[in-house]
Amino acid sequence: MLVRHAESEIPRPGGPDEYHRPLTATGLAQAASLVLPRPTRVVSSPYLRAVQTVAPLGLPVDTVHELREWDSGLQPSPDYARHYAASWADPEMARPGGESLAQLTSRAVAALTALADGGVVVVGSHGTFVARALAGFGVSTVDWPFSAAMPMPAVYRIRFSAGHPHVSGPGLGGDAA
Repeated sequence: MLVRHAESEIPRPGGPDEYHRPLTATGLAQAASLVLPRPTRVVSSPYLRAVQTVAPLGLPVDTVHELREWDSGLQPSPDYARHYAASWADPEMARPGGESLAQLTSRAVAALTALADGGVVVVGSHGTFVARALAGFGVSTVDWPFSAAMPMPAVYRIRFSAGHPHVSGPGLGGDAA
């Protein structure tokens, strides 16, 4: 179960860094009301907002650095959407100090595949990470508009059968891969 975090504080210059930016009061309520199957394990990005989203499940939350959000190489900016759209148009492009979306896709697929152990693993992460993971697992309808419109929180189910991922969740219309 791949979970995009609930509503979080908006990034802002001088605000909490990515590791410490929390959920809003609404986001905490959203996290508390998530309905998921009883997991055998809960893992998360080390970013606070992702941990806060999956913590109400009642199991210890293991943090895994590879589940972190995309490092776009951008500082918080009101015109981030223009930059993100350019990155989606050219996934190989990386800004100085950042990673490309292609690199994120490889990281996301490898991290999630390594967690597939046959149990119900709940993974807390982030919008761009989730979108690129879905794209990496072959969901052809995932693009910048899909990523930008992804709800907070959003839950996607990835089932591995004979080594092949089958993905379902919001905006996908059932199994998409």
